[in-house]
Amino acid sequence: MSVHRVMGIETEYGISVPGHPTMNAMVSSTHIVNAYAQEVIAAGRRKARWDYDLESPLRDARGFDMSRAEADPSQFTDDDLGLANVVLTNGARLYVDHAHPEYSAPEVTNPRDAALWDRAGVLVMERAAALASRNGSSPPINLYKNNTDNKGASYGTHENYLMRRQTPFADIVRHLIPFFITRQVFTGSGRLGIGQEGRSMRYQLSQRADFFEVEVGLETTLKRPIINTRDEPHADPEKYRRLHVIVGDANLCDVATYLKMGTTSLVLAMIEDGALDHVDLMPRKPVSEMHAVSHDTTLGHRVALADGRMLTAIEIQMQLCYLARKYCEEQAAGEIDEQTQDVLDRWSATLTDLSNDPMTCANRIDWVAKLALLEEYRSRDGLDWSAHRLQAIDLQYSDVRHDKGLASRLEARGRLDRLFTDTDVERAMTTPPDDTRAYFRGECLRRYPEQVAAASWDSVVFDIPGHESLLRVPTLEPLRGTREHVGALLDASPTPQDLIAALSVSA
Repeated sequence: MSVHRVMGIETEYGISVPGHPTMNAMVSSTHIVNAYAQEVIAAGRRKARWDYDLESPLRDARGFDMSRAEADPSQFTDDDLGLANVVLTNGARLYVDHAHPEYSAPEVTNPRDAALWDRAGVLVMERAAALASRNGSSPPINLYKNNTDNKGASYGTHENYLMRRQTPFADIVRHLIPFFITRQVFTGSGRLGIGQEGRSMRYQLSQRADFFEVEVGLETTLKRPIINTRDEPHADPEKYRRLHVIVGDANLCDVATYLKMGTTSLVLAMIEDGALDHVDLMPRKPVSEMHAVSHDTTLGHRVALADGRMLTAIEIQMQLCYLARKYCEEQAAGEIDEQTQDVLDRWSATLTDLSNDPMTCANRIDWVAKLALLEEYRSRDGLDWSAHRLQAIDLQYSDVRHDKGLASRLEARGRLDRLFTDTDVERAMTTPPDDTRAYFRGECLRRYPEQVAAASWDSVVFDIPGHESLLRVPTLEPLRGTREHVGALLDASPTPQDLIAALSVSA
């Protein structure tokens, strides 16, 4: 009945090396991760590796495991390929995901924290790129928080939400497809280019929409599905399902990220409680409608529903927003928590503003902010949409460098709303959230860096002198290992030996 649930964001960053167009992207990404690990985590201390032992990326929510013979190699995320891969003291994972550096934020319990630790990832990447260039291991590397190179390649910004295991997967598919197709009106980050290779120079809402080809599936890089079926909870599998969402854009605006996570969490709550059982908003042709909604910046396109109705994306979102408010009021008996109320109010206000005049949302929605910027240049310099300068602006909007990125410049001028101060973001770079198991993971890495051999979402592995084998501390419950739960225990354990002994007693 609220926006609060365990959630998190994983972002692959676009990468380029100016003046070296043929430089291997995997090598460049490795320079990025290693530079941050060596300079920031602290040279000379052990850098905890990622613990792959409990991962199962080919398990499908539809009740089967895909065989490794059938799977594309890009799906083997449980293979240790020897690429740069470190765990940070804020509980995040920084690693090379094939041809991109990826920041996987720590798990949090609400959309505001999801947006904060996601934004901390931008600062991590900015620092990492600067360090890689400074140490001379590579030419200067530019990083972009975007989703396509406009040459046919797309890389993901994935959301993760823990759900009740008993929720029928068919219900998730039925209700999330129309929601995902239409939420682009406020989650899209904007793209100059139509089609996977961006050959038609027109502007659209989303950078990801054109890369989706099927409704439901396990893949993430080929035949991308609107609903991804990976069933890898990184938690107690009897209790949780992790919904792995791959349709989202990489947002630079705090408000857009906050709304993306908050509204999705509300829709999931309604699905879990059966509050949408009487609602049918399924489009007749979901994939083509996803493309069509993104391609129409007037927001006037009418989605053809399976029952014959024709509704705009905003009309569908308004119906879901109304149902969410009604649901929360009924479930909470009028006592809606502050953050849930804020998400509901912002959702409603944003949809109303978009329906009246989309450009009034240039302060909070990325695709509108970028479009306003592009139109300023078009008007001032008489540019056609095919102008190379506009393509450069489209890319520069997502540049992670504070002094180069156009989103950052808009924020500095007060044209793009912020939810967090610089101090908030700096702190989130190195400090984990207090209210999930990320606190235990991050604090163990900070306090015992030489004895933490590996870590993952659901384990911390210690290498204790005198023990013949490594010691794995499982963390299958995401809401344990919090500051409240283990803070005093950690404070009373100056060494990892003390911690292991204390954990053995408390168990």
